[in-house]
Amino acid sequence: MANVDTTSNSGQPAAAPQAPRIGPTVDFATLLGVSGAFAMIIGAMVLGGQPSAFLDVPAILIVIGGTFLVTTVSFSLTEIGQAQGLMFRAAVYNSESPDNAVLQALYLADLARKRGRLALQNVTDNLIEAPFLHRAITLVVDGLPAEEVERILAQESQATYERHLRSAGVLRRAGEVAPAMGLIGTLIGLVQMLGNLDDPSSIGPAMAVALLTTFYGAVLANMVFTPLATKLERNARIESVVQQIYTIGAASISRQENPRRLELLLNTVLSPRERVDYFN
Repeated sequence: MANVDTTSNSGQPAAAPQAPRIGPTVDFATLLGVSGAFAMIIGAMVLGGQPSAFLDVPAILIVIGGTFLVTTVSFSLTEIGQAQGLMFRAAVYNSESPDNAVLQALYLADLARKRGRLALQNVTDNLIEAPFLHRAITLVVDGLPAEEVERILAQESQATYERHLRSAGVLRRAGEVAPAMGLIGTLIGLVQMLGNLDDPSSIGPAMAVALLTTFYGAVLANMVFTPLATKLERNARIESVVQQIYTIGAASISRQENPRRLELLLNTVLSPRERVDYFN
């Protein structure tokens, strides 16, 4: 975000406050965890000498296809699509930290205090990476009363939080279904094996289906769906706090309150070790 020059009461240029970074960052923890876990499993397969033995098309169809279709029964296609997009976002991006959101709110409040609310219009283009903050500042610039700004932003924040929880619920449901589909595949493989005991050549493929479906189901549930659901719930809680901070900041700017008072108010939202000292 570009800094905006300010002028002191004596007519001398005053240093513009430093604009904090906005927007999400790459979540290396999730990328490292998921990729590292799969790398260790693949490494164990390779060291065993026969990695191709862990590939079985019928088992893949039963677990992956069955998990997707059974999960769809519990939700709508729209919710399934939203969950897939948010699953990717949870794996790649980390939510903006609350303390950084406080710094951003105080920066904008200080700017509005020195240059007036309309000066915020010059920086709205730099807030595109933070859509909620962009909308909050746009409402302030449009001159809406503080109570109206709080009401609109609170409703939007609640809707976003509930949407993320629904997507996390989809992933958790998939994490429950995947092992069950693995068990179903195991039963199918055992039935095929027992029904063809007089044909030794069919016992091997049937046993592969029986074991690999359980393997695939356990991997998907415990290494993909459940961890990503937990991460999505975590990110939803953090994003809700960030949006609460921006709502409080936008309402304070709309009321033309002293930014130092806003700093005291926003620090009550943060934990003691995250609290900021912006003006000192």
